[in-house]
Amino acid sequence: TGEEAYGDFIGHARSWYGIVILIGLSWSLFQHTASGLRHFVMDMGAGYELGTNKFWANVTVIAAATLTVLFWLYIWGVRS
Repeated sequence: TGEEAYGDFIGHARSWYGIVILIGLSWSLFQHTASGLRHFVMDMGAGYELGTNKFWANVTVIAAATLTVLFWLYIWGVRS
């Protein structure tokens, strides 16, 4: 604990593998959120048709990727 432990964490978080892990964690958060919203709509009885279901499944992946990119562009823009 303390300043030394925090310094170790920052060193790992700013390394190439730390950034890959943090990007993966943020993508999984956005993917889980988008999928949860999709399933919430399905719980209300909408979106069960095969074509509609496939479309919204693809939209969740695209939305998660887009939100991840925007999130990291914002982080790197604020840090600069």
